[in-house]
Amino acid sequence: MKLTCFARPPKFWTRLVMMMIGVTVQGFGLSLLIRLRLGTDPCSCLTQGVINYVPISFGTAQLLCHLVTFIFVLRFDMSYIGFGTIGNMVCLGYISDFFGWVWDTALPRDFFAPAGVRYGLLVPVLIVFILGASTYLTAGLGSSPYDALPFIISHKCRKLSFKAIRMIWDICFMAAGFALGGDVGIVTLGVAFFLGPVIAFMQKKLSVFLRSPAVEKA
Repeated sequence: MKLTCFARPPKFWTRLVMMMIGVTVQGFGLSLLIRLRLGTDPCSCLTQGVINYVPISFGTAQLLCHLVTFIFVLRFDMSYIGFGTIGNMVCLGYISDFFGWVWDTALPRDFFAPAGVRYGLLVPVLIVFILGASTYLTAGLGSSPYDALPFIISHKCRKLSFKAIRMIWDICFMAAGFALGGDVGIVTLGVAFFLGPVIAFMQKKLSVFLRSPAVEKA
């Protein structure tokens, strides 16, 4: 198999900046989702379950969970690996930890406790989280191991559509996170069933930043 990981596509530096901004914004949104206690994405839900039993930070647990899935990506299809893979896998959880520390330091202890605050912030925070995820994916510099494996599985198992495989994948992580005591809520269910189509829509909007002038004039 031809080694295509860490390729530098056209507009590489624009893509790299997009990836870094996307991961930072996604981590910012994730830190708030965790504090709203209305659920997180399925991968983060499992990570929350892990730290209930292992005395490590959320960021470290997220990295370790990604490393497990990263082994399978290395084994079956390295073409999904890129700078975005490393950026998301290594940085996302720690960025969330950093912003979480900011909220815990700067805001009153019970700031996120009232239901009005939690539900009032839910939609804006979800928009931020989805915008970050869409920006990182639009950069096209590789997927996180969590996002890459459903694609790999769909290529191996052609009897099921990618949408079905992705939904099953998310539900499995959500169930495992719930069993370990992770935060499952309306956000988790919404992400498991609807995040893919929403991100696909956002990617079409954001891809304008990667078009060449020649294409735009055509």
